Amino acid sequence: MSAATVDSASGRSPLLVVENLGRRLQQDWIWQNIQLRLDAGDRLAIMGPSGVGKSLLLRAIAGLDPIQAGHIHFLGKSLSDWSMPRYRSQVLYLHQRPALWEGSVEANLQQVFLLHQHRRRGYQRQRILQYLRLLNRDETFLDRPSSMLSGGERQITAFLRGLQLDPMILLLDEPTASLDPESTASLETLVQNWQADNPQRAYLWVSHDAEQRQRMTQRAFQLRGVANAK
Repeated sequence: MSAATVDSASGRSPLLVVENLGRRLQQDWIWQNIQLRLDAGDRLAIMGPSGVGKSLLLRAIAGLDPIQAGHIHFLGKSLSDWSMPRYRSQVLYLHQRPALWEGSVEANLQQVFLLHQHRRRGYQRQRILQYLRLLNRDETFLDRPSSMLSGGERQITAFLRGLQLDPMILLLDEPTASLDPESTASLETLVQNWQADNPQRAYLWVSHDAEQRQRMTQRAFQLRGVANAK
């Protein structure tokens, strides 16, 4: 079995609680008995060797993949009691290689509000322009065709698309892996501003960059898969 622990003595009411979580592919357990708590304002690093299943853990927490054992609670409610579209807009998973719709960057941002879950909300262009300023980009970025974006620009577009939904938790899976140092610094600033706007917000961050973890997180969850658990 896995040995996965979080060192937290905050005493705050949790945003997210993961209890005895287990994930299996075919007949083999990837990890088991995962215990994790995320409090308001937390900045938590997910650590572990390559292949241990860090991305799979984030996907399970996001409700994107099935779990074979354990429970997930968000704001005191079981995952099964949430509408999945609502839950996924509040506990937002940002993929290393995000999928985008055809059309411009701005069309991708606007498309979200055509979905049933978000139909009562509206696209706020000024808010997006504010985000772009933090990313050292101007409004011409909104006109870029999605088919012409680099890997880093696709990540930025997906990030903006998610932030406008006001999630409470970000599940960040190597979000700066395709970015140059300047863009990485800008995106980190954007995450910090997102959290500062609402101290209740929290995030989990998977990063192989030790310096980035030191800058962007305050505690760590060490994930050890079944195969290499002691």
